[in-house]
Amino acid sequence: MSNHKTTTIKLTALCIAFALTSSVFATSEESYDHVNLMSRKLNGPRLGMSYLLGDDLPIINGKQIGPTVSQFGWHFEWIIRPEGGGPAFITQVVPFLGGVEHSLLIPSVSTVFGIRLPFGLEFGMGPHLSTRFSKEEWISPSLVAAIGQSINFSGVSIPLNLAVTTSKHGNAVAFVFGYAIPSGRE
Repeated sequence: MSNHKTTTIKLTALCIAFALTSSVFATSEESYDHVNLMSRKLNGPRLGMSYLLGDDLPIINGKQIGPTVSQFGWHFEWIIRPEGGGPAFITQVVPFLGGVEHSLLIPSVSTVFGIRLPFGLEFGMGPHLSTRFSKEEWISPSLVAAIGQSINFSGVSIPLNLAVTTSKHGNAVAFVFGYAIPSGRE
């Protein structure tokens, strides 16, 4: 038997063993304990700057914009967290208006699904839609991935996030910050 076939068989056996072992642990009694979940909503402004990567900068209304684009938006966040502690499961929607420094209002929206650890480290990813202002394509979908730190002061959250968007039109890096206040509890 060739080395390639032997390696493939060993890797397949290892994967099967891992899957069987994982299912044994996943079906232990602990996984069926009742978990009380707490939900919370946060809302607040978001401010930031995006830096467009690459040489193909967009032309909007006949004007080529520079590589930096301002971002102003509002953040809607839904949190589900186990009452006993642990990570929080986050869904965020952030509509933005960008490009004010270029005398433009460029609408976009991001939806991010992520996790926030108890000490504030957060990460997530999701779809991002932005306006292209071109005859061929009005809306440009892309993927956004973000990581950051959420600092909590007496119930007010101050997020500091670094995000990367990637699409067929190019990539961008953004730093976004703001604050979020609770808007209700369930």
